[in-house]
Amino acid sequence: MLDQLSKWFVVFHLGLQQTLYLNLNNQFINFYMAWNKGINFGLFEGDSTFQAYILTAISITISLVFFIWLKNSRSYTVQILASLVIGGALGNAIDRVLNGAVADFINITCCGFRNPYSFNLADVFIFIGLVGLLIFSFDEKQS
Repeated sequence: MLDQLSKWFVVFHLGLQQTLYLNLNNQFINFYMAWNKGINFGLFEGDSTFQAYILTAISITISLVFFIWLKNSRSYTVQILASLVIGGALGNAIDRVLNGAVADFINITCCGFRNPYSFNLADVFIFIGLVGLLIFSFDEKQS
């Protein structure tokens, strides 16, 4: 929900889809609009509706696999981390269904280097969840 709320607020309410860029008056984070029709960093990007449906189906399948893992886990930490992956995957799937592409808008730039890639909160949640699961899922197997 937080991902979808942030996308609605920045992309539609603040009008990033029209302006394509919002300067937040800092040297680190800015908002650059990018409609991602592929996966991370625009890989496998295409304009076909069929591809959007396939990527949505993959997101839902990944969410189901993580949900099953979540239900079978006794670790509260693993449950939260798996929930982050599920929420992020579903947040991006909702974008594909509603918009035909994922709304990416957060851009981190530093030290005079213009980063060409944007991302969203769903991507952050997926990243944190997966890295955390790599770290904490091994602890669960030992107990």
